[in-house]
Amino acid sequence: MDRLTAAKVFVDVAHSGSFTDTADRLNMSRPMVTRYVEALENWLQMRLLHRTTRRVTLTKVGQQNLEKIENWLNVGEALTDVVGDATLLSGQIKVSTSMSFGFAQLVPATKHFMQLHPEINIEIFVDDSHNDLVEQQIDLSIRIASNPDRSLIGKPIGTCRSLLVASPEYLNHADPVEKPTDLLRHSCLGYKHFERHTWHLTNGEQYEAIEIKPRLSANEATVLRQAACEGIGISLQPTYLVANELASGQLVHILPEWKPNDLQIYALYSSRKHLSSTTRAFIDYLADYFQESLSL
Repeated sequence: MDRLTAAKVFVDVAHSGSFTDTADRLNMSRPMVTRYVEALENWLQMRLLHRTTRRVTLTKVGQQNLEKIENWLNVGEALTDVVGDATLLSGQIKVSTSMSFGFAQLVPATKHFMQLHPEINIEIFVDDSHNDLVEQQIDLSIRIASNPDRSLIGKPIGTCRSLLVASPEYLNHADPVEKPTDLLRHSCLGYKHFERHTWHLTNGEQYEAIEIKPRLSANEATVLRQAACEGIGISLQPTYLVANELASGQLVHILPEWKPNDLQIYALYSSRKHLSSTTRAFIDYLADYFQESLSL
């Protein structure tokens, strides 16, 4: 059996603690996972894992040699990348992201990547909460944030710009919005995970921090966009999500001279050691795609 694959399977089991989870993650059968681990143990002439009906743990020898096997795996994969053809990348990537970003940005980007690499399968897991990437066997999380989770490795791959919007229906029956403090008298829509409902706005050298008290809040931007379209209030929205509504007149740009803080789009992953060449290629592709092809 292929020793590089056997090492990859063992490392995954060592961290997941489950033959079944590794089988799902690597898209192979559980018996195949067992055979790869046994093949590596036979090759190294050492027992690396304790197997019980409830859990899988490293033996003392396995603990002592895990880092060495990881280093050997990294060297082997790096050599494979050098001598291999990048167009022959294959495997599966499990990606988590928010519904709004997945719908408006990630799916179009993924389409072109899959056309370039027909042997790669991508699973998109949509959730606005920040997931445990290891527990849920997620290879990559694409998130918009000002301060990403410090327990993860993050690579900036783009910039997300935002603006304040409301429907003509709402504005026709509300007081004028001429300066940021006017927002305090309005029905503002709150994004649950956004800086404790504080909107940071700049106009040249001027700066205002407006602490809104929303009657309606949600943890998903598309819900707030629809609420704004329904005339419920003013919403802070990413430009990519409301471009069509602004063009059609369904929404109006509020306080255009005042600019909300830009946020970074991050590719987040749990460990550089276990990042596959396929996932690395996808991250690099997304960084190039968002820089050259999209205006966020």
